[in-house]
Amino acid sequence: MSGKLYVVGTPIGNLGDMSPRAVETLEKVDFIAAEDTRVTVKLLNHFGLKKEMLSYYEHNKNSKGNLIIERLQKGESCALVSDAGMPAISDPGEELVCDARKFGIEVESVPGPSALITAISISGFPCGRFCFEGFLSMNKISRREHLEFLKNERRTMVFYEAPHKLPATLKDMLNYFGDREIVLIKELTKLHENVFKTTLQEAIKHYEEAAPKGEFVLIVKGKEEEKEQSFTLEDAEKIAKKLIEEGNSASFAAKEAANITGIKKGEIYKKIIE
Repeated sequence: MSGKLYVVGTPIGNLGDMSPRAVETLEKVDFIAAEDTRVTVKLLNHFGLKKEMLSYYEHNKNSKGNLIIERLQKGESCALVSDAGMPAISDPGEELVCDARKFGIEVESVPGPSALITAISISGFPCGRFCFEGFLSMNKISRREHLEFLKNERRTMVFYEAPHKLPATLKDMLNYFGDREIVLIKELTKLHENVFKTTLQEAIKHYEEAAPKGEFVLIVKGKEEEKEQSFTLEDAEKIAKKLIEEGNSASFAAKEAANITGIKKGEIYKKIIE
């Protein structure tokens, strides 16, 4: 009988956010698949736990993923953890969960903190509907296509970014989105948590003067819906009369003015023949 894969959320900064169920799960599994064992061992030591760990990260996920699946198929249980937050969300784990499902291995979530949800909840931007875009690619073509695709997005957009890439990312966003409002959040749940609400242009100026430090969550306001231009009957009359002056019939002018303004043709026609 196959074992079980537990997807365990860990603190994004404050160790007080570790749930009792998460601690219990790490204690009872046979082994832990950790993004960085050096980070996870500190977490285990804090809670007085000792457990076999196996490193599982972006560059070894294929070979180690196969090993983890083999052990799960033999009946062992495994807790998947990332350095912080929920695994598989812009962190290693997506492929492992997919493979476990494919082989009929039970997967159970032990939910915990998430930088994505934590950040958007304190951003002050609309969060009833939003889209999570993760890290932008460093490949110029992929990056350009990604931003081009998003430039008309009306939902609030959430990105992750590393400090050394932040200045370039802000400039690229300004080029594609225009000078939108943005909230930059770093050090979430930590002593120096910082929420900086500004515009893309001002953010660029700010980080030219002060080098960014820490991992960032960027929350960009979606494109505002363009307000439909409203016309009065007088506006429609002016448009129609101009068309008549250009040699068009009153009937044609009224029809064209109606198409432009949305006002009924009959009302416009009546106005221009008075």
